[in-house]
Amino acid sequence: MLLAVFSDIHGNRQAFEACLKVARAKGAERFVLLGDFVGYGADPEWVVDTAMEFVAQGAIAVRGNHDQAVNSSAETMNAEAQVAIEWTRGRLDAAQRRFLSELPMLVQDSDRLFVHSEASHPQRWHYVRSTVDAAKSLIATPAHVTFCGHIHRPALYSMSVTAKMTSFVPKTDVPVQLLRGRQWLAVLGSVGQPRDGDPSAAFVLFDTESCQITYCRAPYDIATAAGRIRDNGLPHWLADRLSQGR
Repeated sequence: MLLAVFSDIHGNRQAFEACLKVARAKGAERFVLLGDFVGYGADPEWVVDTAMEFVAQGAIAVRGNHDQAVNSSAETMNAEAQVAIEWTRGRLDAAQRRFLSELPMLVQDSDRLFVHSEASHPQRWHYVRSTVDAAKSLIATPAHVTFCGHIHRPALYSMSVTAKMTSFVPKTDVPVQLLRGRQWLAVLGSVGQPRDGDPSAAFVLFDTESCQITYCRAPYDIATAAGRIRDNGLPHWLADRLSQGR
């Protein structure tokens, strides 16, 4: 089965629609959503409704820190992110907020683990910035492949049976074979707010039979997404950064 895995959509309808179009054109058969459906972007209602429809049709979804912040004042964020969350709270109805609050922190599916941040302490929202961080996540699970997001920059880590770590940034549209003799941590880029210098929306495709993963990018209508942010009175930096990919 060909999985399309998305993370950190952040209320960006234009980016998510572009990713879905590319994923479907490439033959994606099932969707996996790694959280942070809301925050930053100006279309949280549409994104959450779309996620709810996908889950009802069999998609996997987990909770991100921005999703949790909608229903919990205990989550601390920077000033601009906090403004976006408070605005988002006023846009979502009870059913949408309940959907976010009831999402699991992680999902085990066969020999794959799906989580927003990382597997060792998913509720603490740690970023995977290095092989040390990746090793902590990999040690915490027997899964052959763990998929996560949160940091908005793509990377691929692996650990051998002797705990030797490797890491690299995969090239777009170049399949990588995830060998069975190693554990893998696939860190996705962001759909709605990439921070790796490439403004195109990011997601991955994973073939469960061949164990090949492909990191994909989808150009989208950034001007419209940015305009929606500005028109709704959200901090302009949240709009400006979209075209910069940071």
